[in-house]
Amino acid sequence: MKQTWEPSQDGVLVLPSGRSIRGRGLHYPLPAGPLPEFGLYLLGKRPARVEWESRWLVWPDLRLPADPQDARDAFREAWLRAESERVEVACWRGIGRTGTALACIAILDGVPPGKAVSYVRRQYRPWTVETPWQRRFVARFRAEGP
Repeated sequence: MKQTWEPSQDGVLVLPSGRSIRGRGLHYPLPAGPLPEFGLYLLGKRPARVEWESRWLVWPDLRLPADPQDARDAFREAWLRAESERVEVACWRGIGRTGTALACIAILDGVPPGKAVSYVRRQYRPWTVETPWQRRFVARFRAEGP
């Protein structure tokens, strides 16, 4: 049975395909409602353990992922799992790294790279993808290839 987020829940990004992914900040309390089934955590140090399956992507605050290929693989895994599972993507505040990852996931879902940041800003948080290098990372991200 398909277990995805309700579009009206705080932080939920609905992609053009209908998949939904929740973005959030780990600094804040866990939102009320159902728990994630998979979490992708974007932090410079190992995140705290959670009750659900998760993946850690090494990504220091205000920077880019330490390993771009690992990032691509992690984004693809989150996107694939979001078809039938409750997936969350989170960093410390849920803005820069989370928004950057969500924009890349939107590209995997068919949003053109040049429109992914504005798509995520409209659908998720207006201030997301904080730095010029995060915006460039998204603009250069491709659904396929290195």
